[in-house]
Amino acid sequence: MTIFVLGLLAFFTSIVSAITGMGGGVLLLSFMSLVLPYHILIPVHGFVQFVSNSSRAWLLRKSLNFKIYLYFLLGIPFGSLLAYNILRNIHASNIYYLLLGSLILYVVVKPKKLPSVKLNHIGWFFLGIFASTLGPIIGATGPLLAVFYVRDDMQKEEIISTKAIQQLTIHLIKIPLFLSLSFPYLEHINLLLIMSAGVFTGTFFGVKILKKIDNELFRKIFKFVLFLTSMRLFYKYFQTLV
Repeated sequence: MTIFVLGLLAFFTSIVSAITGMGGGVLLLSFMSLVLPYHILIPVHGFVQFVSNSSRAWLLRKSLNFKIYLYFLLGIPFGSLLAYNILRNIHASNIYYLLLGSLILYVVVKPKKLPSVKLNHIGWFFLGIFASTLGPIIGATGPLLAVFYVRDDMQKEEIISTKAIQQLTIHLIKIPLFLSLSFPYLEHINLLLIMSAGVFTGTFFGVKILKKIDNELFRKIFKFVLFLTSMRLFYKYFQTLV
């Protein structure tokens, strides 16, 4: 029953991700944390999100911004090495929730006179390092990447596609990383298959909805989901202080 419920949740949250480019992975991670221990949660979630982002990137492959992805990709080997060493020794600090929540809130509510958070090519390289360091540790980096896509010079399909291929690359490196740390993926094969089927199907329907949404409406939904994400991050941070 647990596997079936998680499969349904994977389906519905992947629809959210296909429409907004984020939110679904974090939401799924939250639900999974209720029934799975941390040492199983992060590897399984990473595999499922790899399938989810792969299907999203493939369905929107013609809209990919390859130059942004290339610079991001170059930073990933450095971040992966850092993540491996951190996972062997310590866990992520909860201060991450506070910092990311603050950055997201700034992007969403800032007055127009204040500077936007737009990266140049070198910036995407360093973001690749940072995101691939955090990904295997905290599970979801979608909200972090989303901050840098609140911009009016990209179409909605380009945003979703480019962000999806960045995330699938981060999720992909988790698999050999956790294998090297002796995680038994085969012991959880039923859960992996059911949830993967759920996210693939949900992505298919979500992309069809995305193509019918106006760009201006998409930006409003994107910012609204970001705002909710920032509130959730603040809640998680202050929860650790109690």
